Amino acid sequence: MVLGSVLGGLLTDWFGWSAVFYVNVLLAGVGVIAALVLLPQTARTGSGGFDVPGALLGTVASTLLVFALVQGPEAGWTAPVVVWSLVVALVLFVLFLLVEAKAASPLVPLRLFRNRDLSTGSVITFLFMATFGALAYFLTQLWQVVQGYSAWQTGFAFVVPSGCVLLGTVIGGKAATRLGVRTTLLLSLALGIMGTPALALSIGAGVSYAVLVPSLAVLSLGRGMVFTTMFAAASTGAPAGDQGIGGGIATTGQQIGGAVGLAVLIALAASANGPRTDADPAQLVAGIKLATWAIAAGIAVTVLAALRLRNAATSDDRRAPAIETAEAPVQEPSSEPAAEGVPVEAERVLVEAGRVPVEAGRVPVEGERAPVEAERAPVDRVG
Repeated sequence: MVLGSVLGGLLTDWFGWSAVFYVNVLLAGVGVIAALVLLPQTARTGSGGFDVPGALLGTVASTLLVFALVQGPEAGWTAPVVVWSLVVALVLFVLFLLVEAKAASPLVPLRLFRNRDLSTGSVITFLFMATFGALAYFLTQLWQVVQGYSAWQTGFAFVVPSGCVLLGTVIGGKAATRLGVRTTLLLSLALGIMGTPALALSIGAGVSYAVLVPSLAVLSLGRGMVFTTMFAAASTGAPAGDQGIGGGIATTGQQIGGAVGLAVLIALAASANGPRTDADPAQLVAGIKLATWAIAAGIAVTVLAALRLRNAATSDDRRAPAIETAEAPVQEPSSEPAAEGVPVEAERVLVEAGRVPVEAGRVPVEGERAPVEAERAPVDRVG
């Protein structure tokens, strides 16, 4: 991340802004070759086909939505191309939901949204990119347009926040293990709430970089910690077979959140810039400050969303089996033999600890959400 900010500035300075897109094609090609060589072949786990209608509807709807949000501030929200893009995106999104509800093997199983952590985690990833993720745009405006930094100088200016984000990702992972995902996420967002208003108060046309560093460091540290824990929060409680789909849903929310948040913040900043901002770049400062305050408010809203999460198990909790059974229905004891490989000892420990009722038979292990009829062990084997 730190190297990318520096190289991005240098490439833009030497070859123009388009160079940062071309280099991604090269790096992606290297990644494809490395994946073919290094990653082992895995067996197919799904039995259904690929949801082509859902994939087409979801892709076109998302593309039109992002296109409208990006073009809105420039072309005007009442421009026909913007209005029609939004209308068609809404219609296609409704069709996408209808297709997913009836598909045999849906691209996005709607049942997953009944998982409170996944749905809340997806909202958090959306808000993360709409707030933290949009800040880089306004910092670039401040440094390059207002203060006259060159592209490579701006790249080096991002070294401090990028380094703090990198450090935050490491701290966030360790903290989530000890404190739980929810607690760590709330602490991370608190850093963002402290750093972002301080940055807004510091921004000015003639402000030095050194004055901005403390607030940038605090909010960037929080950003890195949030980035690590928000995906862990979204995957909490999801069955093992749905982890990939759950991660895809959270990532989709992240990408759409970036487009929506930036479009809203740009429109908000434009309302405060005043006329003829191109003639006097210093007038951009008012809009940048307003957008930064709005980002701080958005982070506060993210805190409210994070309060809905259930705290994941900490390292102390993992010393004993920890199986969540609140959603598992109580069933009568079964006389069927235990499935091969079922850890009956784990069941005995849980029953003795009062974690599950004896009548439930075998409790799910290793991430299962509910007992499967064919795998339940008889109660008379417990203990």
